[in-house]
Amino acid sequence: MTRVSRFLPLVLLAVLLSCAIRAADYEDGLAPPGEPASAFPAPGRPVAGIVTDTWHDEQSRDRAGEAERVMNLLGVKPGLEVADIGAGSGYYTVRLARRVGPKGHVFAEDVVPDYLDRLAVRVAKEGLASSVTLVRGDPHDPRLWPGSLDLALLVHMYHEVQQPYGLLWNLRPALRPGARVAVIDARKQTEVHGTPPDLLRCELAAVGYRQTAFYDLQESTYLAVFMLPTPPIGPASPAAIRPCVRGRS
Repeated sequence: MTRVSRFLPLVLLAVLLSCAIRAADYEDGLAPPGEPASAFPAPGRPVAGIVTDTWHDEQSRDRAGEAERVMNLLGVKPGLEVADIGAGSGYYTVRLARRVGPKGHVFAEDVVPDYLDRLAVRVAKEGLASSVTLVRGDPHDPRLWPGSLDLALLVHMYHEVQQPYGLLWNLRPALRPGARVAVIDARKQTEVHGTPPDLLRCELAAVGYRQTAFYDLQESTYLAVFMLPTPPIGPASPAAIRPCVRGRS
């Protein structure tokens, strides 16, 4: 064994230890909590369970040009501050981080600690740790700092959010003027891991968002883009939110 090959395991161990420390510390930078889950109405439709941190394999998604097309449609460019909400295994996190570059930043948010632990290792290995902040959110609150975002991206996870009205309400302070919320999901019922577009529009409108763009993607999926109007519209408080009911949205 050469001197270099004996040294490599030590380097790898140091990297993994630093990642473990980072993963243990990702809650330190949480924003103050927003409104509690109890303040919001329950969704008037089933909520799918969280079953995995991966939606399809990354190679097939890249062959289909998924991330490149989505980032192009959303105008993701160097310098933007972006949240990957429900980041999971980090498919979009790492690609967003490379696109926004050192002058931008990605907040990788998830509610599952194991997912964030694995994602911490991934971003460190790919040399992106300085461009990515891990955030342990709550099902009703992404815990992102006020005025921190130009774009929030929710990919194949909206149907798994236990308290969608709370998440959308508590996300609002983090959005800068003109910021967008982009949702990718499948044209399926929520209990089978999708969200009908009309239901999605209704639920976001119930919290004051309006749709500004809609694109069809591959495999019966879509990209819907929303903004908060200026001046704001919609409910003045969580108690004023009127939940949508599937079939009557």
